[in-house]
Amino acid sequence: MRRSVLGSHPEEEETEINLTPMLDVVFIMLIFFIVTASFIKEAGIDVRRPVAPEAIAKPKANILVAISANNEIWIDRKNIDPRAVQAAFERLLAENPEGSVVIQADKDAYTETVVIVADAARQAKISRVSISGDKGD
Repeated sequence: MRRSVLGSHPEEEETEINLTPMLDVVFIMLIFFIVTASFIKEAGIDVRRPVAPEAIAKPKANILVAISANNEIWIDRKNIDPRAVQAAFERLLAENPEGSVVIQADKDAYTETVVIVADAARQAKISRVSISGDKGD
């Protein structure tokens, strides 16, 4: 506050906080988090995975494949014919060349179906193929 020269009547200054720079920073941070976020792709169904005490968590699994107890193959929430699995892998690999495959097979699924999926991944030139399991207690 300022005091006038003649007396004790203070002149009031109106101060205002400019929020524009703060809003700019908030929007830039929002854009940064959206761009850097990694989105999780679900395979499409829930499976009861077998227990594997030596299971190791894979932090970056790009292509998730679920095999149901009825031996249905699910990729990106779509039921895929076993003959079309390799083509689906090639399409997903074109989107993400560093992709790895994680097979989430139900414990009641046939081993033959798991081998078909793993072979299709190898034929699509995907070198990192893993089979998911529950760590157990």
